[in-house]
Amino acid sequence: QVQLVESGGGLVQAGGSLRLSCAASGRTFSRYDMGWFRQAPGKEREFVTAISWSGASTFYADSVKGRFTISRDSAKNTVYLQMNSLKTEDTAIYYCARTNGVVTGDLLRRETAYGYWGQGTQVTVSA
Repeated sequence: QVQLVESGGGLVQAGGSLRLSCAASGRTFSRYDMGWFRQAPGKEREFVTAISWSGASTFYADSVKGRFTISRDSAKNTVYLQMNSLKTEDTAIYYCARTNGVVTGDLLRRETAYGYWGQGTQVTVSA
């Protein structure tokens, strides 16, 4: 059974940085694409970023491009989200997710590509 556990959220001032981690259980971590989504109060969950199983390809929402970086460490079964230059509008619950199988390109931006989700970690950016 796959379990995803996020950590690293918290309260930070605008302009600051946070690094989120998502630890995955199981021995097949390196075979799957991983993504981060977020949900702000009163809004639908939205795509933030994704990384291919090999780490060779990454995808970003326009709103975070140039500020956020996704990476993965297969030896640790962990995917990271480095968030810099945070803005108040980045405030949300951040969810880590794993795909069900092989997913290509921009399909990684869709929630339906993912079959496993973490419980989420709160990120709050104050003005």
